[in-house]
Amino acid sequence: MKQKIGIILLVISIMWVLHTFSKNYIVDPSFEKFISRKDQILTDERLWIWMIRIHILLAIISLITGPLGIIKALRDKSRSFHRCNGRLYVLSILLNFIPGVYVSFFATGGWTSVVGFLILNTLWLGTTLLGFYYIKRKKVILHSQWITRSFFLSFANMTIYVIVVIAHNLMNFAYENSYTIAVWLSWPLNLLVAELMIRKKVFI
Repeated sequence: MKQKIGIILLVISIMWVLHTFSKNYIVDPSFEKFISRKDQILTDERLWIWMIRIHILLAIISLITGPLGIIKALRDKSRSFHRCNGRLYVLSILLNFIPGVYVSFFATGGWTSVVGFLILNTLWLGTTLLGFYYIKRKKVILHSQWITRSFFLSFANMTIYVIVVIAHNLMNFAYENSYTIAVWLSWPLNLLVAELMIRKKVFI
């Protein structure tokens, strides 16, 4: 059962990576549709586009390396691969903090969404660094718990997308309100799922 959960998460990660990459680098590489929905003026559109591209690319790396790190069978098969993969995961989130914070200040929904995103970015970085801190001190259980929280926060964008579809398209909420609700629900919901996985000891 635990192995199946890991494989399911890997499949979901790959599917979301393909969706994100095609949407933002092939279908709409200039982010025209995304920008048209914004209720805030971009002070420097070219800088914002570069920052969002970096943010998305680094998020894709974390979504690829994340499931490869939490699947127990892969960890047991090659510890050296697990360490290299883990370092790349941590580095992708560490480097993503600045572009993540930058694009947060132009989030749809105004300052309510901005604050929600800043909390999300801080939690993502904090849980990741705690996971790295504990493995350096050979506290494997604490490392696994904090990296699990970090990994599920990596799915925040997917959670936001799903909630916006439900609230805006199915429940007819205004797009700005739907987006704000989604931002504030994304990190507590993802952390709740992470805690359930931790209690069930799925990745330990």
